[in-house]
Amino acid sequence: MGALEDLLQTVAALRAPETGCPWDIEQDHQSIAECLVDECCELLQTIDRLDMDHMEEELGDVLLQVVMHAQMAKEAGHFDFETVCREINDKLVRRHPHVFGQENLDTSEAVLVQWDQIKAAERKRGPEQIGTFKDLPRQLPALMFAKDVFKQIQKQSMPAGELIDLAAIDALSDTLDEATVGKQLFEIAAACRSKGIDPESALRRYAQKLVDTLEST
Repeated sequence: MGALEDLLQTVAALRAPETGCPWDIEQDHQSIAECLVDECCELLQTIDRLDMDHMEEELGDVLLQVVMHAQMAKEAGHFDFETVCREINDKLVRRHPHVFGQENLDTSEAVLVQWDQIKAAERKRGPEQIGTFKDLPRQLPALMFAKDVFKQIQKQSMPAGELIDLAAIDALSDTLDEATVGKQLFEIAAACRSKGIDPESALRRYAQKLVDTLEST
């Protein structure tokens, strides 16, 4: 914990009102939110390239964002880095009874089913109820958002036949590979540019329309 404790103390010093860095002192959760997005994107680039030398650096940059937000929350009396770590550790133990308990699960599929069951039970006991499509972050890139929307439709066997041609999707998936998908998505993006259409906005609006329609039925 030596290096981590050093990082926590460094960030606290940067935020110290009288002796810290003027820029760091001025920041709040909202003002540095975009920094987290940027750092995650840079980390993803190193992962795509399996660039281990730079991955180490980018993981540190992402960790810095977590520590900064935790420090701000600590200053406001909400929580701190230790409680963040405790919360995620408790969640991991709670949702892996096949590792930390007596259950036996032999496949990844069974693990995912159990994870969803435990997660659903936790939310039923919680103070807030969420919609059918959970709390999908609207900040997700449109492709990720659309994929998660369809995942929920599949998992919950929702009657979306009038909105989505499931048979056509199944038939299309049988013929797809990564290279074909990349080519087709690029061609769609290029055609959208020629037509003056923002493909990101178009996909996001359509996926959100599905969410709104299915949750209202």
